[in-house]
Amino acid sequence: MTPPSPAPAPGPRPRARDLGIVIGPTPTGPLDALTDVPGVRVGHTTLRPRPDVHSGVTAVVPDGVRPGAPLPAGVFTGNGYGKLMGTTQLAELGELETPVLLTSTLSAFRVADALVGWMLEQPGCEDVVSLNPVVGECNDGFLSDIRRRPVREEHVRAALDRASAGTVAEGCVGAGTGTVALGFKAGVGTSSRTPEVRGRRVTVGALVQANFGGALRVLGRTVTPCSLGLEDAGPPAETGSCMIVVATDAPLDARQLTRVARRAVFALARTGAAYSHGSGDYAVAFTTTRPGAAPPLADADLSPLFEAVLDAVEEAVLNSLLAATTTTGYAGRTVPALPSAAAAGAASSTGR
Repeated sequence: MTPPSPAPAPGPRPRARDLGIVIGPTPTGPLDALTDVPGVRVGHTTLRPRPDVHSGVTAVVPDGVRPGAPLPAGVFTGNGYGKLMGTTQLAELGELETPVLLTSTLSAFRVADALVGWMLEQPGCEDVVSLNPVVGECNDGFLSDIRRRPVREEHVRAALDRASAGTVAEGCVGAGTGTVALGFKAGVGTSSRTPEVRGRRVTVGALVQANFGGALRVLGRTVTPCSLGLEDAGPPAETGSCMIVVATDAPLDARQLTRVARRAVFALARTGAAYSHGSGDYAVAFTTTRPGAAPPLADADLSPLFEAVLDAVEEAVLNSLLAATTTTGYAGRTVPALPSAAAAGAASSTGR
């Protein structure tokens, strides 16, 4: 049985902002990550029994979330070719009562079971007889032997237990270890924004598990493996998915958070997403501010927050690509990383 391995520290590859790729006018949080939202932690378990497995699990853990103490949440499906467990109750009640876990398609069911077991052991869950685990997935079968279903209970527990509020590892880690997006090796990416809404600063962060088809656009300029003289060796463009998790500390209700989740999926279009028949494009959005803790925002005040979500998701996708490294996996398939110089060059020529 494969032991859980800690996610590697962020590598030397630059993030989007290191290359001068600045998306939108709104400032980021100090880490430019989902964990800039107070009370949100992220953990990874990465599995690489080479050469055939490149997989893992990523946990987004809001502090104190549990049945009996849920957080307001919303969900939006851009294209429903996927397995996002917990969707119906999340949409019906507008409440998130577990962490959000991301993994590989055929491992999602084991991950959900492991999440239930972990939740039942948490303080305050001693009498729980029903809960709604939220688990999303992307198909990493191009680079990983997906039929092995490598993610096990101990890997899920390790990701949950090691989740931290610090810097989030990106690229080929956790649920992004074997994913491919827009013709390049991708993975997990994250970003944040701190828009001003009705005279107060709020924080919104996004984390993506990028695995979708299309042609990459960097600030509007198309960059493909072929345009860079690289072999286009990825999966067919009509396959793939993207899971997006958005967190904020803005006081929003479930209906408003569904509007936020909708913008998160819309943002993929900026990066060149094809939204194909075979793509599962989902967003889950939640707030860490519980009902009654602060005056709710009016719908008419939400535009700065919507813009911040669009910008954060676009940058998170770019970070997922820039942090990833060229990977050779299952059946000897190799997918190239996005060269940092190509991304920087595309950005410098746009004038945006």
